[in-house]
Amino acid sequence: MSQSNMINIVKDIRDEVVDSSQANSSFLETSSRSVSTMAQQAKQDPERQRRFAESAQLLAGVMQGKLPTHALQEAMATSDFPLLFGDVIDRLLLAGYRHSPQTFQAYTRVTTVPDFRPVNRHYVDGADGVLDEVKQQQEYKLDTMDEGKYQYQVKKFGKLLQFAWETLINDDLDAFADAPERLGRGARRSEEKFVTNLFLSGSGPRGTFFTSGNNNVIEGNPKLNVEGIQKGFTQMRSQKDPTTGEPIYNRPRYLVVPPELEVQARQIINATEIRSKGTGGGTSEQEMITANWMRNDLQIVVNDYIPVVAKDAANPPWFLFADPSEGRGAMEFGRLRGYEDPTLMMKSPNAMRPGGGQLGDPMWGDFDTDSITYKVRHVFGGTLMDPRYAVASNGSGE
Repeated sequence: MSQSNMINIVKDIRDEVVDSSQANSSFLETSSRSVSTMAQQAKQDPERQRRFAESAQLLAGVMQGKLPTHALQEAMATSDFPLLFGDVIDRLLLAGYRHSPQTFQAYTRVTTVPDFRPVNRHYVDGADGVLDEVKQQQEYKLDTMDEGKYQYQVKKFGKLLQFAWETLINDDLDAFADAPERLGRGARRSEEKFVTNLFLSGSGPRGTFFTSGNNNVIEGNPKLNVEGIQKGFTQMRSQKDPTTGEPIYNRPRYLVVPPELEVQARQIINATEIRSKGTGGGTSEQEMITANWMRNDLQIVVNDYIPVVAKDAANPPWFLFADPSEGRGAMEFGRLRGYEDPTLMMKSPNAMRPGGGQLGDPMWGDFDTDSITYKVRHVFGGTLMDPRYAVASNGSGE
């Protein structure tokens, strides 16, 4: 097969399945991006050219439905097509990472940091209160400002994944087929659990952040109900600027609950009416029926890691968070700039041919054990910030 025919095969595949599923699109994107480079490399290497031609034919057969998809998985598990499918494995990792469910980004400020050194987030309070009246020929009053900072640094997380060479050759059980996606999901879960650990401890809402001094523990720690949400909403909106005493914009936007409170939260938020006791201008109590204002004001976020982190909590806790784009926000989560996504690496072979020359194919495996080893690395960190942008209840009703 000529080099131009190989390129045309990949181009034809792209034209035929441009509107196909996301999984197929990832393969096509990888193929078109890599084809020119590999074609140039193949000019000086007949063996590489043969493999490249077989790779293109195999990819075309799978995408056109002429070959079963497991043929592609088998190709990934052998050393036959390392050029074409190395990037595919990496893209499977990213697919698993980017498409796994995640909740914390709704109520957490997300940013990037330049390096591993501590990051300072400086803030200033004051000078934004109401202006004083200045009478004729009187001096202006001097105002003051108060500054502070939040600090954190990103850290490195990761793990190794090792396969026996025999396992990959005999991959009829698909032992490797979904490994990159699993690593991607693991990176996503690591972020979610990390942020949950910021505002939650083993026994409930983190006691160093949710305190009576910060006025962000909902009075009475109510169970999740209409009255409790209303109380938390009012308490959070009563927070003031510590320097000027002026109101701050910290309107509750997200109701964060564990899975066991999801149904109850949806029943409350999605109800069309709220019934409560009140006085209608007289002295006797009567039932009041109003439209459910919470339907438009609050968004439910179900955090699956709340019961995992707060494993010793006697009751399911729940939280109200302000929109992190307003004011300082309650938390910040940062990823290392340039490495926002997890990175998948493969151990280079450490064996040589008897006649000399390093083995260039990682699928040959380790010299001592024939093992093929992958490593995933991810860098992130975060910190709690302003306690006035969140309130919590431990759900005890006490």
